[in-house]
Amino acid sequence: MIELQVVFAIIGVLVALILPAVQAARKAARRMTCQNNLKQIGLAVHNYQSAHRVFPPGGIFTGTTSWSAHGRIMPYLEQSAEFQRVRLDLDWHHPFNLATGVQKMQIPVFVCPSDPLSDDLYFDDEGEVRPINYGFNFGSWFVFDPRDNTYGDGCFHVNARMGPQAITDGLSNTLCMAEVKTFTSYFRNTANPGPTVPPDANYLALFAGGAQFKLGPGQNDNAGHTEWCDSPVHESGFTTVFAPNQKVPYLHSDGRTYDIDYNSRYEGTSWTEPTYAAVTSRSHHAGMVHAMWMDGSVRTTTNSVDLKVWRAMGTRNGHEVSPAN
Repeated sequence: MIELQVVFAIIGVLVALILPAVQAARKAARRMTCQNNLKQIGLAVHNYQSAHRVFPPGGIFTGTTSWSAHGRIMPYLEQSAEFQRVRLDLDWHHPFNLATGVQKMQIPVFVCPSDPLSDDLYFDDEGEVRPINYGFNFGSWFVFDPRDNTYGDGCFHVNARMGPQAITDGLSNTLCMAEVKTFTSYFRNTANPGPTVPPDANYLALFAGGAQFKLGPGQNDNAGHTEWCDSPVHESGFTTVFAPNQKVPYLHSDGRTYDIDYNSRYEGTSWTEPTYAAVTSRSHHAGMVHAMWMDGSVRTTTNSVDLKVWRAMGTRNGHEVSPAN
């Protein structure tokens, strides 16, 4: 009996020693998969640019919403057959597109294996759709103004026809994509917040009155980055208002505090109101996010990156030339 107890004790010690190593190996494998996903998307973006001479737009505004840049690069991700079934000039939730079922399809390179919710469908009145973990760079705050068709300082905007020559800071110095979390809390369609970049989360809370809220205690209540084929920044993009993984707390009327994103005016819902957005890059990898640059390279950026540097990384023409790692 004593010998058996000794054996069990040794086995317990071995398990205690081996388990952390196994967990660390799994985390490393998931990080490598995440990086590879971004590399594959980067190839697709550049193949799109080679074919069209411009990078894919973040959407096309015709008085309604349209398909995201993710949807536009489908043929370059070995999804040509599915791409041929949809109409990009119609909302993803238009009956024609819903009938194809493409919006419910999970494209593996769009989701990070470390996100526990990435396999879940999002359900709403418009239909069922898959979430995403990689958002395109919509710049530092201002996104789009339908009155004069101007857009912000990022690389993927509504109606943009932007080639490499437009990115004067250099492709290797400018962000293309960064990680985002699925089922993110957010609110949108508020009073115009103006061009001043928010200094903190308290500034955003000033505009919550009358907003449309997409947040709540249930998973499906939180709708940010849940629609891979939809073009608005809170679904398919990120901005550099806040540093990676920075908490953006908002105390809602239900007594709960949510880590939020913000879109002042959902692109495609107004001919007169501009869009400003604070959509934070977030990751399930501890202390960092993976990001892809416009030259297709993939690097990690830590949470401690200086905010001025992070914002400089997001501008295509701000005359900054020093990337952060």
